[in-house]
Amino acid sequence: MNLALSLLYAAERHPEREALADHGLRLSYAELRERAARLARGLSELGVQRGGRVAAVLDNRRETAELAWACWWLGASFVPISYRLADADVEYCIGDSGASVVARASEAVVTLAGASFDELLGADEHPGALDLDEREEAIVLYTSGTTGRPKGVPRSHRADRAGALSQALQHGYRFGDRTLGVMPLYHTMGMHSLLAMHVVGGCFVVQARWHAEEALRLIEEERLTSLYLAPTLFHDLVSHPRREEHDLSSVDSVCYAGAAMTGALVGRCAAVFHPRVFVNHYGSTEVYTFSVHRDQRAKPGCAGRASINARLRLVRPEADAGPGDLVAPGEDGQIVCHLGSDEAFEGYWQRPDADAKAIREGWYLTGDLGRLDAEGDLWIVGRVDDMIVSGGENIHPLEIEDVLSRHPLVQEVAVVGSPDERWGQRVVAYVVAAEGLTAGELDAHCLASETLARFKRPREYRFVSELPKSPAGKLLRRVLRQEVPA
Repeated sequence: MNLALSLLYAAERHPEREALADHGLRLSYAELRERAARLARGLSELGVQRGGRVAAVLDNRRETAELAWACWWLGASFVPISYRLADADVEYCIGDSGASVVARASEAVVTLAGASFDELLGADEHPGALDLDEREEAIVLYTSGTTGRPKGVPRSHRADRAGALSQALQHGYRFGDRTLGVMPLYHTMGMHSLLAMHVVGGCFVVQARWHAEEALRLIEEERLTSLYLAPTLFHDLVSHPRREEHDLSSVDSVCYAGAAMTGALVGRCAAVFHPRVFVNHYGSTEVYTFSVHRDQRAKPGCAGRASINARLRLVRPEADAGPGDLVAPGEDGQIVCHLGSDEAFEGYWQRPDADAKAIREGWYLTGDLGRLDAEGDLWIVGRVDDMIVSGGENIHPLEIEDVLSRHPLVQEVAVVGSPDERWGQRVVAYVVAAEGLTAGELDAHCLASETLARFKRPREYRFVSELPKSPAGKLLRRVLRQEVPA
C-alpha cells in the first residue's frame, strides 16, 4: 500500500481523531488529508510532477509534516535535509537529489519557489496518487556524512509503511497513542515516529528543536504516552533539575535508538517513567529495523533479537568478509542484514562506490560489531572503525563506558583510542562529570569493577563540559579522535 492510500484509510477510519498538534494548531485526520490534498495541488502548480522530488530545509514544525504527506499524496518524493548542515552540504544535498522545489523557513513563514505555505493551501484538492505502486520512491534521507559528503538513501512507500507498522507493533503502541515529535524529520527516527502514529490513529505532537524543559511541559500538557528518543535526550529529561515539577505519569512506552544506553541511564529512566514497555530499537537509515529488545530493565543495553522484518548474521569484521564468513559462537562479528527485509533500501542514490562497500551478495553490512550471549540475544559492542587495539588486545569503547557511567559523579562519557608508540593505541576517556571528580577516583572505580579487565581501563582521562554529537544525538567519536594528540 502506498502512503497516500494509507493516509486516506486513516482519515476514513477515524476522521475526527487528532493527527497533529503544534503550538495550539490541531489537525484531525480528516483535516490532515484535506490539507495534504490541497498542498499537493499547489505543488503540482509549481511544476512538481508525479515521481518528482521536493526538498525541505526545515526544523520540526507542522508544515514539515504536512509537506511530507502532500508529497506522498501527489506521488512525489520528500527530501528532508538537515538545517544544521553547513551551507555547502545543504546545497550539495539539494543538487544531488535533483529536487525541483525547495521549502525553506524565514522566521515563521515557510516558502516554496516564492509561494508561501498558506498560498499553496488555497488550491483545490488533488485527487491523490492512490494507484501508485508501493515500490515507488517515497523519501530520500541523507546520511550524516561522517566521512565525505552525505549519501542519499531512497526509500519506497512499501519500506516506510512497513517500518511504521513494525515500530507500532514492536514498540508496544496502542490505539490513539500520542508521541513527542522532536527527533528530526530529516532523520529516520523522526520520520518513522510520524508514520507510526498514523497507523495507530495516534497524534504526532511537534517540538521544533530539543529543549528538555519544553519537552517535560509537552509530556504533561499533551498527556504523551510514547517517547522515542536518542539516549542523550533521555539523559537530559531524567537529569533536569525541575523534572519533579511535571506530571509524567502518562508515559507508557519508552523507546530509544541511535546509540547504546548505559545500565545507569536505563535504571534512571525506569525509575522516572515506570513504562509498560522499554525498548532498545537497533536499526539504520538504510534498513530501518535490525533488532529490538523490549525489556531493557532486564538487560540494559541489549539489542535483543532480529525484528519481524529482519534476518541477521555475524561475520568476520575484516574488509573482505562476505555474508558467508560467519564467526564462531561467542565471538564478535560484524552485523549484516539481509536486504529481503520489507524495510530495506535498494541502494544509495548515485553512489555505486558506497553500494560496493555496504552491499554484498544481497546483504547490508552495518559496520557495527556485535556478539550473541548465551540466550541468543544480540549486544552491540561498537563500530568496526571504533575498535581499539592496544597491546594486541581488542577493546570495545562501550564496555568501558558502561562501567564509567555507573560512577555517581559521571554524567556522560566517551572512550576512544589514541596512537601510542608502545601499545599501538591507548585508551582515552572523555568525561562530563560533577565538579571535584578526579582521574584517580575513576581509575579506582574501574579497578573495582568485576566486569572490566584491568588492561582495558583508560590510561588517560579528559574532563570536558560536553561531548560532540550529531543533530540526532549520536556521539561523534571521530571528532574526539581528532582531538587526542598522538
